Amino acid sequence: MRLVFVATGDIAVPAFRQLLEHGPRPLALVTQPDKPVGRHQTLQPPTLKLEALKAGIPVLQPAVIGEVAGELAAMAPDVIVVMAYGQILRQEMLALAGTAIINLHASLLPRHRGASCIQAAIAAGDAATGITAMHVTRALDAGDVICCQAIRLAAQETGGGLHDRLAELAPEVLAAALHGLATGTATRTPQDAALVTYAPKLEREAGRIDWALDALTLERRIRAYDPWPGTFTVVREAGQPRRLKIFPPVEVCHCELGPGEFAAEEGILRVGCGAAALRLHEVQLEGSRRMSAAEYLRGRQSG
Repeated sequence: MRLVFVATGDIAVPAFRQLLEHGPRPLALVTQPDKPVGRHQTLQPPTLKLEALKAGIPVLQPAVIGEVAGELAAMAPDVIVVMAYGQILRQEMLALAGTAIINLHASLLPRHRGASCIQAAIAAGDAATGITAMHVTRALDAGDVICCQAIRLAAQETGGGLHDRLAELAPEVLAAALHGLATGTATRTPQDAALVTYAPKLEREAGRIDWALDALTLERRIRAYDPWPGTFTVVREAGQPRRLKIFPPVEVCHCELGPGEFAAEEGILRVGCGAAALRLHEVQLEGSRRMSAAEYLRGRQSG
């Protein structure tokens, strides 16, 4: 089987490594261009690029994937595998594979189509999520399902932890999908349109906490958004508004506090919500280091 791998996010690394070790060996990796990061805006390559170069796999990094349609067509791939690439494949790309273009998506489709599917599963309080292998169509994450595998969410699951668990699950789902395609036994199950939900791309501002929401909703969101986009509220320090980042775990508790009202007692920091309250354990004031809530409270009392 002639295969091209199209991916950028680290969640795709285990699946790519499986192809290198057990085949089919990719003809090429298509990934996003290196991005500037940090204070000095140093160009940082995707981890997948480093893996591919180490293995001697050609790497293509177009700004828009359509720019390399000709090169991919010349490779005559049977299958193109897409996972966390960061761009929607346009119509001209969908005819490049002789057998199929498939996508590995980090949810149990049709639930949580879109970029923030991992965070959405935790924020919604889902009991389970998983990896779905599906055929790629023009519509976002709407293709027929080939196969999927589910895992249960842990009680204190965070976005980062679930990302890593799903990354380790992806090779198994990919292997099953490729076997089905190679042997002609792969099924195509249309998604139930009545069950579709969407999880759009998250920007940093999505992490701003609305204390009018109930405490359980916010507790899930704080876990879901760790590490990206993170959650924060705005406090006043020395008369100036500053962001206070909040880290999980947090605990739902019951006390008489209005939404957004802080209460400090014996080193415990509580914040009122629309219903109930949250006990905070770790925070980071803008321009400062990450610290326990008790440390933060001592700093406020001495300031």
